[in-house]
Parts: sequence; C-alpha cells; structure tokens
Amino acid sequence: MLVIEDEPSLRLLLGRLLTDAGYRVSTAATAALGLQAAMTEIPDLVILDLILPDIPGEEVLSVLLASRPDARVLILSSVAEVGRRIAVLDTGAADFVAKPFSNGELLARVRARLRDDARPSPGTQQRYLTGHGFELDLQRRELVMGGNRIELSQREFVLLAHLLHRRGQVCTRQELLADVWGIGFDPGTNVVDVYVRRLRSKLATNSIETVRNVGYRFVAC
Repeated sequence: MLVIEDEPSLRLLLGRLLTDAGYRVSTAATAALGLQAAMTEIPDLVILDLILPDIPGEEVLSVLLASRPDARVLILSSVAEVGRRIAVLDTGAADFVAKPFSNGELLARVRARLRDDARPSPGTQQRYLTGHGFELDLQRRELVMGGNRIELSQREFVLLAHLLHRRGQVCTRQELLADVWGIGFDPGTNVVDVYVRRLRSKLATNSIETVRNVGYRFVAC
C-alpha cells in the first residue's frame, strides 16, 4: 500500500495505522516521489491527498490511471468543494474520504476497496464469467473475445463483473454507484451511463440493456 501525503505528522500516523492493521506500507511526501513509487512498487491501493506541494493530486490520479488503468486510488483530502470530489470519482478514484477522518472508517474503506476488485481466491472461485461471445478473465482483468485479450480499466472491470453476476436482473443506477463506485448518494453526473457506453463499445454486442429511468441489465444468454 502506498500513502502520498505531504504533511509529516499525518503521513506518520497513516503509516502506523495501516501497518498496525497488517498492511505493508510505503509513503511519499511529494507527487513526484509518489508516482515513482506507484510505478515501481505496484501497490494494491494508493491513498492520495489532493493538495500536494509539487503537483495537484488530480493530475497525479490522471497520470497514474493512464499508466496503470487497474490502479485503485482512495482520495484522502480536506478539499471541501463537491465538484472536485465528484471530478476525481469520475476520473476513476475508487473512493473519497474527507479529512478529518475516523481511523475506524478509513480502515473500513480500505478493506472495502481491497475487497471490491472481484478477483477470486485461487481454487475457490471460477476464473471466467461468460457473456455473449466473450469471457471476462477475473485473474487478468481482461475481456477475452475471439482469442484476443482486451484490457479494461478498474472501473470497467468491476462494472462488467457486477452486471454479469446479476445477469438478467435490473441494476439500478443507485446500486451501481454504491457497489461499483462506493458512492452512497447520487452525485448528479452521468458517470454510470458513460462507463456503460465504454463497455458497450468494447463488447460490440447488445448485451447490456437500458431499463429506462431505472438502470441497466445484462441480458441473460
């Protein structure tokens, strides 16, 4: 796990809190050092502040996700503007926790984000979920179509896995926001619709059906 936080006492606190919870933690005091560590260490989760001395956290998030689409990033920031919070979630952040924060809530959010990538435990779950002319590889986080592998972003992967697990059932936008984005309220954006369109362009099928004014359904085979 990687913590990118410029405030020394908070960086130390987070390191101790997460280490005591059983995680292996590295920290970085600047955006540049954080990006370098994220690219070389490949952490399971990045905890990122938005207010950093060298590069804005939003730019760090964009660069990181462009280089590693599967990266999971939890924003931990005192930024109060709702628009900035929504923007980082739309960009691909896995969660947003506001400062000041409760230690217990932060650890719960960390556990949830490490749990929600839908990767199976070896030998306990199937590797593939099948759809119309494709397979979703749960280990490699890729679409397999006609023998070709198509990479998915973290959010695309989790969204498709959710729809496949609930195939034939209507998934409301509120459900998808909560289970895929970790947002317990409607942020007033069309982020769900945008990601469904991205999936449709990669699937090249009519597998995902729009249920007007409600949400989406993966059509059962």
